[in-house]
Amino acid sequence: MTLSAFRLILFSVALLIMTLPGVALPREREDSIVGVVETASKAIVNIKTEEWSKKTSEKKGNDLLKRFFRPDNTDEEMEATENIGSGVVVDPRGIIVTNEHLVSKAVNIRVKFTSRQEAEADVLATDPELDIALLRVRETNDDFPYLKLTRKKPVRVGERAIVIGNPYGLSSSVTTGVISALERKLRINDNKVYANLIQTDAAINPGNSGGALLDGSGNLLGIVTAIYEEGKGIGFAIPIDEVISMLSEFLETEGKRPLLGIFIERRKEERSAYLSVNRIIPGSPAERYGLKVGDRIVEINKKKIKEGVKLSTLFRQATADGEVRCRISRGGEFYTVDIDMKDIQEYVPSPVEEKLCGMRLSDIRGYARLKFKVRAKNGVVVTRIYKGGIGERYGLRAGDVILKINNRETMDKEHFQSLMVEGLRRNYILYQVKRNGNIFLLPIKLDVLL
Repeated sequence: MTLSAFRLILFSVALLIMTLPGVALPREREDSIVGVVETASKAIVNIKTEEWSKKTSEKKGNDLLKRFFRPDNTDEEMEATENIGSGVVVDPRGIIVTNEHLVSKAVNIRVKFTSRQEAEADVLATDPELDIALLRVRETNDDFPYLKLTRKKPVRVGERAIVIGNPYGLSSSVTTGVISALERKLRINDNKVYANLIQTDAAINPGNSGGALLDGSGNLLGIVTAIYEEGKGIGFAIPIDEVISMLSEFLETEGKRPLLGIFIERRKEERSAYLSVNRIIPGSPAERYGLKVGDRIVEINKKKIKEGVKLSTLFRQATADGEVRCRISRGGEFYTVDIDMKDIQEYVPSPVEEKLCGMRLSDIRGYARLKFKVRAKNGVVVTRIYKGGIGERYGLRAGDVILKINNRETMDKEHFQSLMVEGLRRNYILYQVKRNGNIFLLPIKLDVLL
């Protein structure tokens, strides 16, 4: 074969390949991404939150490490700070999914659409275990652009991934990559484990939190939640199935949270994980069913407790069958406790300040006002902290004044009770506390309450 003949054959083969449909794939893929972004970005909002934090000369850490706030020294001067993040509208009524860590201590929440429309939003419900929060736009409108939540075929490693969010305040930023892995576990601060996360190499930066992880067809695969500190190109998202479950549970039950009445501590041994009961609310179903401090809960409805397991969902699923069967270990012996779901669905601790929070409160008047030199007109003053309760755990002190719960003014003890019950149902409790002339925010995490 001559050289010219060989070149002619090569040219003919190349021409044939160029005419095949498959050669246009890169262009088609590009056009597909463009279409997905044009449609989906209308439902991705920028979120700005205002919160109070300790005044410091240098800001350290990142979005991942600043999830949990606990005032070690709340006598320090406080300042207003602004956080940025992202959210996904999942309902035409303006219901938005975002990260819990973004709104957990926010006094103001504003959302901005790609149309430049801005509006204030309120927290509907949160799930700290999943790092998911539901917001609702205050404006009355049933025609917001949104992404449908649908359960698609299983996510596959290697399939295309598109991330849309608000990194560093740069609105509607788009990055692409692939799904790198599934069912990842991420440990935070040695005491928090997120399980079943989707890993992607699509670029994720601070401000992307709460944004959308989409596939090449525009289906919502998950909600962006975190980046891996020690390596670039490693980001994580919460699977959309988890979000669908939370949204349906909240809308169907109007946020009613079943309570057994125990505080638990997650523990892990070499070969097993379990829940250790470290406090029982007096008069709760747990007390009536004979549970005791120190009991180990190793199974719920024959499902073994695993590290990172989402307990509240496991409990809600159990109640759908009419009974919660707990297998516990006590003193080396195993017992089974069958709990009627009606007992835990209807239970509300009362008075909530003493039985749930472990503290005694007083209206701001008379002796309490004089003793603690309270100048505030509204709110309730803490007069006593009991050992082992929420008050002690979160560093409250006698003399502290709780001015607001979930950004609503606390008028008196009776109003405190109603706001706390509402907060329990929404799994969202944010105190605004005044101490020695300084005001700080205290988000109460109840993921250890069953």
